[in-house]
Formats: sequence, structure tokens, C-alpha cells
Amino acid sequence: MRKTLIIAATIAALPFLAHAQDSQPMSGHSMSGGVAGMSGEAELPEACNGAVGAMDMSAMTDGMSDMMSGMDEAQMASHASMMKMHGPMMRAAMIEDPDLAFNCGMIAHHYGAIAMSELELKMGKDEASRKMAQMIIDTQKKEIEEMTLRVEALAK
Repeated sequence: MRKTLIIAATIAALPFLAHAQDSQPMSGHSMSGGVAGMSGEAELPEACNGAVGAMDMSAMTDGMSDMMSGMDEAQMASHASMMKMHGPMMRAAMIEDPDLAFNCGMIAHHYGAIAMSELELKMGKDEASRKMAQMIIDTQKKEIEEMTLRVEALAK
């Protein structure tokens, strides 16, 4: 059942992974450190990386790079902000320990929420949405710190 879910999630993510491969190569990308900037993929705690090992997704993304043709600047930026979490979330899904997989996957997911919220602050015009984006950034950063501590405790 778990393998079926992982395969289904991988197939569903293929179109998204294509852009991530073009804009930020996943293979050979270092994923060390804790809470960090959002310039590349979401950075997971070292215990997450150690639990899953290396996972090269480049073979799955070949031939899918034209997916974003026709998108405007806001759509491309939104898509790019979400791509930062897909590779790390897929790697976290491969962790055998369900508690560690949950925390590692949620850290990546929260990084994606922060990236999308930062985009709202940069491009959004609706004040209520901008306030919500700032609230999400503040809350998710705190939760990433808490989950990182949990990951470190689980890895011992």
C-alpha cells in the first residue's frame, strides 16, 4: 500500500518536478542545515537527509520542461515557489520511520507555504491576503523550528 501511494504521488508530481529540474537541479543539491532562506529547495534537517539518502529525480523529469509555456509572471512565480517543496517532500515520503517522515515532510511543506506567502507579500494587492501571508510566515517559521527539534530528538 505504501509503495502504491509513493508511486501515485511521484506520478502526480512529475509535471511539477519538471520545472524544478529546469530552475534548480535536484541531483547533487545540498540539503543540509535547519531553517534557512528560500533561494533553492526547502532545506531539511540533516537527520531527514540521513534517513532517506540520495534520491535523483532527474530521470523522472526528462522531456517535461515545456510545461510552463503560456504562464504569466505571477503564475510562473507561484509555480516556482511551490516547486521548492516538492523534491524534499518526495524524499521525506521515502523515510521508513512514520514519525520522522511526517516531520521531515511537514518541514518541506511549511517551506513551500512560506515561499508562497512571500510571493503574496511581493505581488499581492489585497490587504487581507497580505496580512494572512505574513501570519503564515510567522507561524510556519516557528513550527519549522519546533519540528526540527523533534526530528533531532527522533534521530537519536
